[in-house]
Amino acid sequence: MIRFEGMAPEVMEAMCTPMHLVLPAHYPTPTSPTIPSVKPVSSTVAPGSLFLGSISATMDRELLATHHITHVVQVLDVPWLPISEKDGFRCLKIDIVDKPSADLRPHLEGACAYIANALHAGGNVLVHCQQGISRSPAIVIAYLIHNLGMSYDQAHALVKRRRPCINPNPGFVAALRAWESRWRSNAPSPPPQFRRATTSYAGMSTVEPVSTLAPAPNGHAPQMTMRGISYGGNGGSRPY
Repeated sequence: MIRFEGMAPEVMEAMCTPMHLVLPAHYPTPTSPTIPSVKPVSSTVAPGSLFLGSISATMDRELLATHHITHVVQVLDVPWLPISEKDGFRCLKIDIVDKPSADLRPHLEGACAYIANALHAGGNVLVHCQQGISRSPAIVIAYLIHNLGMSYDQAHALVKRRRPCINPNPGFVAALRAWESRWRSNAPSPPPQFRRATTSYAGMSTVEPVSTLAPAPNGHAPQMTMRGISYGGNGGSRPY
């Protein structure tokens, strides 16, 4: 049971909200330190939007359709999921428990590449865990570090503004800070296995509240044909 005693009103409200819009936003900014990356692939397709939320968002098909969700990153350690590729979505499952002892780093490379590719193709991505507090925010923060060149503190601050209830566990925080340091030290000449797609949100308008986005045509989520993907943290992904 969730206990709200002593919580700030905005945190309580966020915990009861299925999902929040994180990107697009005014990032990266000219003053943000950047991590050199591969050259972005030019495209005439506008980058998609990145959402963060809880498992309850996946149980509301109308909500997913309204916000054009096409890709779902499921950061859960459960045998059953309420949504899959059979429902018309492209899915990536990251199997990890929400404990400080859990090793987050092996999952980050594949997750960031998956999100970047989906956004670059114009898809809207929902990253969720059970409550949208620890595991899924950690993945979104990793994406902002890895693909938009933010520091951990910058990325955490942005995600916290969008979803005030986030609170990655101490083990995840330590892993993300160590991962950021590794990227900054290795960035000038990253090995091929570390190269990743990038998505630029520079010059786009301020993030709108989720409730203001326009509904999808006919009220249905876009139907996708690509099979789901499960990422086991070994540097690759596999269809399932």
